[in-house]
Amino acid sequence: MKLAVIGLLAVVLLGGGAAGAYFYFAQPAEASAGAMDEAAKAEHDAKVAEGAEATKEEFVELSPLTLPVIGDTGVTQTVSLVISLEVPDVVTAEEVKRLSPRLQDAYIQDMYGALNRKDSMEKGVIRVEPLKARLNRVTTKVLGEGKVNDVLLQVVHQRRI
Repeated sequence: MKLAVIGLLAVVLLGGGAAGAYFYFAQPAEASAGAMDEAAKAEHDAKVAEGAEATKEEFVELSPLTLPVIGDTGVTQTVSLVISLEVPDVVTAEEVKRLSPRLQDAYIQDMYGALNRKDSMEKGVIRVEPLKARLNRVTTKVLGEGKVNDVLLQVVHQRRI
């Protein structure tokens, strides 16, 4: 009796794993290129021409980032950032959401170790204006000109270690 229950359980688990693999691998692949391909660009232009998209700005909130502040003795504190991006339309918002992992990677690469410099800190407190200017430069470099209107800092939290 125990053998039958164990066998049935094994068949159910294997079937669930096979179904999960089928649904996971059956999805179409997304392009990982930074710029829109020509078909997507033509679709975007057609939507703009038809007036199908809203003209108001959209906001894309990125996942929180946690970065170290490195001093002479090692990591002295951590800084957590919650960033939102103001984009001109819905289509651009979808593109930014799709490219958000690449954008967050660029933020981390650019900011890692840069927060301990004198131009970034004043008496141990992060200066927000240079931080925001730096994030705007990185965003423009990754996404291109005209994609993002502004980088908005929702939360800047420092914690000493």
